[in-house]
Amino acid sequence: MARTAVAFDLYGTLLSTESIARHLARLYGDERAKAIAAQARRYQLEYTWRINSMGAYRSFSDLTRWSFRQATAEAGVQLTPEQEEEIMDAYNGLDTFPEVGKALTTLAETPSLDPYIFSNGTVSMITSSLKTSPSLARASNVLPPAKVVSVDPLKVFKPDPRTYQHMAKTAGFEGQLGSVWLVSSNPFDVAGAVAAGLKAAWVDRAGGGWVDGLGGATDIKPTVIVKGVDEAVGQILRLSA
Repeated sequence: MARTAVAFDLYGTLLSTESIARHLARLYGDERAKAIAAQARRYQLEYTWRINSMGAYRSFSDLTRWSFRQATAEAGVQLTPEQEEEIMDAYNGLDTFPEVGKALTTLAETPSLDPYIFSNGTVSMITSSLKTSPSLARASNVLPPAKVVSVDPLKVFKPDPRTYQHMAKTAGFEGQLGSVWLVSSNPFDVAGAVAAGLKAAWVDRAGGGWVDGLGGATDIKPTVIVKGVDEAVGQILRLSA
């Protein structure tokens, strides 16, 4: 059976970035923690797009750190150096979404699917998550450090087309981007992958449907829309058979 490469986005797809709010709540209370976590995530992604346009690369770790600095400053709370390090450590130990474990089991039983983690994060951030996330640590045979693909060596972030070309080349499909699937909950990532020539499964956990305006303007949409990572793996297996 032909091999199909499957590139899983990490933050917001396999790992829940919202779980950082539980750590922030110990510092700032529940309500304020949720707002800070949401704003930090917003700025984290916004920074990557802005810095791509500026051509002034900084690592995802640095941008994550500064996103929490801005979010806490806007919330009017103090972020000490010690608290900042606690937050960064917690970010490297995010929890997986509930259905991810089932998806990893299916991948372990399906040799025709060749899984990778494909992330804006640095290799250090990603490998730390592989060790500290219980679900990912238990699946080290499915997603070992050797299957980590970071954009960091390129000094650009998704959705720059070079990042998707890099993913395909790493998986052994240089010039065959249509043989690679992206699984992501981030519309910008899905749109970037499809524009570059990959297939893409968009994880729509909220069930709101594909309403990405830029995708509409460019006539770009996901190859499939699913409710969870486990469903994405099932769909990819079915369509690749």
